[in-house]
Amino acid sequence: MPDLSAFPITRKWPAQHPERLQLYSLPTPNGVKVSIMLEEIGLPYEVHKVAFDANDQLSPEFLSLNPNNKIPAILDPQGPGGKTLALFESGAILVYLAEKTGKLIPQDPGRRYEALQWVMFQMGGVGPMFGQLGFFHKFAGKEYEDKRPRDRYVAEAKRLLGVLDRHLEGRAWMLGCDYGIADIAIFPWVRNLVGFYGAGDLVGFDAFKQVRRVLDAFVARPAVQRGLDIPKREG
Repeated sequence: MPDLSAFPITRKWPAQHPERLQLYSLPTPNGVKVSIMLEEIGLPYEVHKVAFDANDQLSPEFLSLNPNNKIPAILDPQGPGGKTLALFESGAILVYLAEKTGKLIPQDPGRRYEALQWVMFQMGGVGPMFGQLGFFHKFAGKEYEDKRPRDRYVAEAKRLLGVLDRHLEGRAWMLGCDYGIADIAIFPWVRNLVGFYGAGDLVGFDAFKQVRRVLDAFVARPAVQRGLDIPKREG
């Protein structure tokens, strides 16, 4: 049985199944990337809720695993070389899980890099830009009289959606016929933009028909439906 006691995070979130991968997360766009991935590949895991309303992400135990105080993060007792691996950043975790299991990432080197480029596109563009738009449209930013910051992110969100829409023309998924980590990285954020942030009308989402088509296919997947509610929402 693996011993995870050397990792301070397990003092706040004890592992009931230390032989399984430990996931520390919330059902946010970045968090569900990893829970969806785990549901898709069928790797056993144990989930721990990091409650932002209790500032769990700022606790010494969580910071010992992720000094950047963001979810998700993992401990994998079956890491490389049989050693426990501590890992944060959702994109890095997706790549790690894909390579660990040989699933949802192309084996051909060229195609692998094609998948990685779209993961980086999400990490560097879609996530930050959609997130800023959400702040200025739904949260505290909506009270600002000056709408130039909001409009800057509206324009960038439209541009990014246009990139996706043109790329998806004639493709079932980001890499054509092959569903994988690029889709898992991108579409939770698209869903959040038009759902939780309520910014569909603001960005003219109905015009991006290919993105809508693939988003609908994405959320219809059983593993995605399960992963979107992990850790389970209360109420």
